[in-house]
Amino acid sequence: MAPADIEHRFAFHPATTDEKRDAHGSIRQACRRLADQINEQVPAGREQALAVTKVEEAMFWANAALARQE
Repeated sequence: MAPADIEHRFAFHPATTDEKRDAHGSIRQACRRLADQINEQVPAGREQALAVTKVEEAMFWANAALARQE
């Protein structure tokens, strides 16, 4: 892996436009709705917790993609 790639992955990437801020918010809202639905409809337990964790991970990766976009 190139040092520049590592630097890019770990640098802070603020949302510099309203469009990017809105995109981040949209992703967060969609993931929150899904997490709420899982919490309401899936029996409590390991599987529910893992499902919510995976939604959280998807949100993080989607927002990372938005933030790292040039």
